Amino acid sequence: MDGNAPRGEERKAYLERFIHGEIYRARADVMAVVHNHSPCVIPFGVASGAALRPICHMSGFLHPQAPLFEIRAAGGPATDMLIRDKALGAALARSLGKASVVLMRGHGCTVVGTSLRQVVFRAIYTEVNAKLQTEALRLGQVTFLNAEEAASASAMNDAVLERPWALWRLRVRRLKRSGAAR
Repeated sequence: MDGNAPRGEERKAYLERFIHGEIYRARADVMAVVHNHSPCVIPFGVASGAALRPICHMSGFLHPQAPLFEIRAAGGPATDMLIRDKALGAALARSLGKASVVLMRGHGCTVVGTSLRQVVFRAIYTEVNAKLQTEALRLGQVTFLNAEEAASASAMNDAVLERPWALWRLRVRRLKRSGAAR
């Protein structure tokens, strides 16, 4: 959790490991963390007033909206946008709070879950929701999921995580067999 390599480890440590360690430190309920640079999510972290909110039943976990981590507030005006130390990791964890997803201005997002299956589901559907929300906003006023819908949808999705997980595993195996996943 401190970001130190195990004794005897000679490989260079992953630079943004402090994202994971500080979230685990802050949230006992979190068992898995995914940090990504989702191209459909990044605009929601940089566009003023464009909150990422749940638009479909697969993304109720986003309710009421994904909070935003502003690295300038924690690291000053001249960072390289990376979570390079414990202080920045702790600031990111504070911005995440009790949410499932935190946007990182100009960088991507970090997603948390109670299992690997749940966090992968959430990471995928954060991207899907961002794409759908962007399209819907072009058409006009958007009706987002309310608190009750979001909670019910999240509970239903959490109860059937094995189904999408099995599909994604099958797709990865097929890609490996075809040689496309290198």
